[in-house]
Amino acid sequence: LIESGTSTTVSYISNTTPIPANKPEIAVCTALAGEQLGLKVIYLEAGSGAKNPVSAETIQRVSNSVDIPIIVGGGIRSVEQVEKAFESGAQIVVIGTAVEQDPEFIASIGISMKNLA
Repeated sequence: LIESGTSTTVSYISNTTPIPANKPEIAVCTALAGEQLGLKVIYLEAGSGAKNPVSAETIQRVSNSVDIPIIVGGGIRSVEQVEKAFESGAQIVVIGTAVEQDPEFIASIGISMKNLA
């Protein structure tokens, strides 16, 4: 869980203190520990309704430090943010709230992702 500028439901429900957004090295160490403990994937989560998504720097640094897939979610509300997450090293991007608020959002991402291929 990465701090996102606001208190999120995931923080409340999980009783988890988020990793500070300005400390990507903590996210890297946590991801490395998870990988060494046998995790098969790392989920960098800002939380549903996050004010800010996980930063490109954090995604990139974690992605460059582990050999397992990276999922990124929380606070992603634009095609540009989706693209930035993928370009930074995410293999999967979760966009739940954006799709709930605008079902056409998923179609715009599909069109945009063709340009990345």
